[in-house]
Amino acid sequence: MPRRRLFARSTWPEAQYVASVLRNETTGGLLMLAAAATALVWANVGTESYEAVLTTTVGPAALHLDLDLATWAADGLLAIFFLVAGLELKRELVVGSLRRPAEAVLPIVAAVCGMIGPIVVYLVVNGVGGGRTDGWAVPTATDIAFALAVLAVIGSRLPSALRAFLLTLAVVDDLLAILLIAIFFTTDVRLWPFAGAAAILVAYGFMQHRRISAWWLYVPMGVVAWALMHESGVHATVVGVAFGLLTRAHREPGEDQAPAERVEHQVRPFSAVLCVPIFALFAAGVTLSSDTLRDMLTEPVALGVMLGLVVGKTIGVFGGTYLTARFTRAELSSDLTWGDVFGLATIGGIGFTVSLLIGELAFRGDPHLEELVKTAVLCGSVLAAVIATVVLGRRNVIYRRLAEEETRDDDHDGIPDVYQVEDPGTRP
Repeated sequence: MPRRRLFARSTWPEAQYVASVLRNETTGGLLMLAAAATALVWANVGTESYEAVLTTTVGPAALHLDLDLATWAADGLLAIFFLVAGLELKRELVVGSLRRPAEAVLPIVAAVCGMIGPIVVYLVVNGVGGGRTDGWAVPTATDIAFALAVLAVIGSRLPSALRAFLLTLAVVDDLLAILLIAIFFTTDVRLWPFAGAAAILVAYGFMQHRRISAWWLYVPMGVVAWALMHESGVHATVVGVAFGLLTRAHREPGEDQAPAERVEHQVRPFSAVLCVPIFALFAAGVTLSSDTLRDMLTEPVALGVMLGLVVGKTIGVFGGTYLTARFTRAELSSDLTWGDVFGLATIGGIGFTVSLLIGELAFRGDPHLEELVKTAVLCGSVLAAVIATVVLGRRNVIYRRLAEEETRDDDHDGIPDVYQVEDPGTRP
């Protein structure tokens, strides 16, 4: 029985899908970086105006939705971001690589180990340093847009299978992160609003099962379910993931696209170029000073977050992948080396969007620690991006040289199609 290979080449439809995702996420990632840089400058140059915008309250008070703009960004816009993540995961589970259990094991194990590693590092640092354990979940999530943007810039020659694996890993990672938010960061659940949101989700799942196409009804259902979930005390982004996972991913006869694919195609640009950058603008504004940077390197909570992203993620993702190959019949594709996997593991330490969100939830009552954690997330993500750039940049150079050598070999081995033979009778 031949051994299956990890990171094997994708099929052509899957490669096309991954390519389209990379294009959209790259644009969103670059916009997110620009928004984060703007937030940092704004928070340090115009602190009062930045805080004034964050705390501006809008929304109907009668529905308990008179929220400040920062909350709207974290609870509202990120629900759309998680809707896209749910749709991606549903597609992978039904028609993508995750529908094959043998291939689904690797990214799932890598994602789980990639969450356990940062948790262990954070708890060890805070246990030794006498810090708080509240922020154990902060360094667990990989930012899809940021990571894919970095990979697109530095990895033009890297195998497409490695990019597809990063996408799958990040999607599973985000699903696990939203489960952590729902389970561990929900303190007071109000039953009736939660039951109402659950009922809407059940109705939506039934309508999808019955092949009912009614976007004009689904949109209001989503809005009401979000409002009820927010009122229940459970983080409202859970609704986004739930709607994504309940959306039908199989294409019926006569359909050009399955509903999950169609909705994702329509919503993804809005999420990538608007929702995530706006959240970054409202979440990444921290006041940088020598005291803040010193505290970040001495305060166990902040140090645990930064080391969790940079060290814990790398060890978790790489270790999970290696152990899967070591103790199963799986092996790496002949096109890849463990250096490629190590680079992928380092890029997993870019934990921006969801890490900032969890940091706000974990330290909501402590503004000082909340600022330190934001700074640690930013610094850890940048450091992980730099390390990944070095590692994968070198791998990219190697793959480019191999491609150039293959091109030269093909040129030398080619046989001319036409031989011009001079006619002796034409000589002067």
